[in-house]
Amino acid sequence: MSFSRWWTETTAALGDHVPLPLAALLLVLAAVLVAVGWYAYPAWVPRRLPRLPRLRRRRREPPPADAPAPVVPAPREPELPAAAYASLADRLAAEGRYAEAVRERLRAMIRELVARRLLEPQPGLTVLEVVRAATEHRPQVGPPLSAAGAVFSEIWYAQRPASAEHDRRMREHAADLDRLLTGRPEDGPRP
Repeated sequence: MSFSRWWTETTAALGDHVPLPLAALLLVLAAVLVAVGWYAYPAWVPRRLPRLPRLRRRRREPPPADAPAPVVPAPREPELPAAAYASLADRLAAEGRYAEAVRERLRAMIRELVARRLLEPQPGLTVLEVVRAATEHRPQVGPPLSAAGAVFSEIWYAQRPASAEHDRRMREHAADLDRLLTGRPEDGPRP
């Protein structure tokens, strides 16, 4: 039997039981449901399937006496002081690795803010979040910190090549921040 003959007989048999307008409406409705499901696919699929409760729970037996002790993860290493980051930035700048020097100088500035309790140590903060959090307690640290963040963003996010000028500007911003935090007067006019 050919496909065209099978199709003709199947639609004729369907037409004997279901009126043609109702069949057409059901086909259109099915097509619309498939299209909506296709469009909204990720939204209606659960991210995690629900777990069925276990019927019986296993009893935990104590470990044997000769079993090795469980491994406890080592505590996180403490952060380096701000001077260590600044020293690393100086070494990197001397090697001509200005992008890394800018990053380490910004880390030194942030570490100094953490040491003075103007900022909570939270990994993963963006530069803007650091500036916002630090200026809540001392608004005057905003300009040098924002300027240092702009230099950092220009190099690391905009992927511009770093130069000695970037390192010089970061040193100035770090010195301005240090003066504001320690309360020392400015050394004099800059050239």
